Amino acid sequence: MPAADFNMNEIHWLMDMFNTVDVGLVVLDRDYKVCIWNGFMENHSGMLPSAVKDKDLFDLFPSIDEKWFRSKSESVFILKNRSFTIWEQQPYIFRFKNYRPITGKADHMFQNATFIPLSNTMGEVGHICIIIYDVTDMAVNKKELEEVNRKLEQMSQTDALTKLTNRGHWEDTLRKEFLRIKRSGGTSTLLMFDIDHFKKVNDKHGHRCGDEALRNIADLLRKTLRETDIAGRYGGEEFAVTLLDTDHKGAEIFAERLRSLIENSSTYFDEQQIKVTVSVGFACFQDGFERYEKWIEAADKALYFSKKNGRNCITAYKDLS
Repeated sequence: MPAADFNMNEIHWLMDMFNTVDVGLVVLDRDYKVCIWNGFMENHSGMLPSAVKDKDLFDLFPSIDEKWFRSKSESVFILKNRSFTIWEQQPYIFRFKNYRPITGKADHMFQNATFIPLSNTMGEVGHICIIIYDVTDMAVNKKELEEVNRKLEQMSQTDALTKLTNRGHWEDTLRKEFLRIKRSGGTSTLLMFDIDHFKKVNDKHGHRCGDEALRNIADLLRKTLRETDIAGRYGGEEFAVTLLDTDHKGAEIFAERLRSLIENSSTYFDEQQIKVTVSVGFACFQDGFERYEKWIEAADKALYFSKKNGRNCITAYKDLS
């Protein structure tokens, strides 16, 4: 084969590969005008190479973050080094629709990109080539995995019946709050309450009714909480609440509001009305608590006093000292 024919075949092969390769190839000049636009870009943008050639990139694609894109490109022009971007940093450069049926959950194509300096014979970089990789499958899979892990973590921290935090997670948050106050000062209050005569509810109406009562109590508790408070099911019919940045007076108001709300509410199960009350104890943080467990013991002691002294009442730990 003559050399001229071989060279022509080489050019043909290169052009064929250029237009069929499964990555986007874009060449821009120093003024961000489009010089080269391959088949991938044509297919996903719907714009022919002839329609974009010598046009300003940002006029063609107003959705591009121009400030970010110029910053990324200028370093390539000036330093003559390659640069990379991944979808976690920038989901996409060109907002192309996602047509892949397997990853239909994404409405746009996630992209990684490589910025390559293109030098002339004088060694000057007057153009850059941007390679666009479709990484939608990988991005969607990672996002789905992260969402599954998030839900699993949430489940591991949540009481299945009441949807409050479980004892382990609640106690961990209390430990952190205890250490924070020890280190930085401040005041917070630990409140614990117990449903009065709950065994009688289970014995008379059954455990399903008891479960419904627990769920109702949890709902009433959620209505009483502020955004910063942390409530959990401590065990059985006992609940615990960490009242952040709350002093004795504030805790007393919260406790009485909760007690009264529960006393004046009802649980309905199988057309039966069930009314319950709660006994409440609370303890403000004290410097004398060497460990967070001592804080729990103090609130529990106040709760025990309420139960032994008529129930359906509140007791502050400091009143027992």
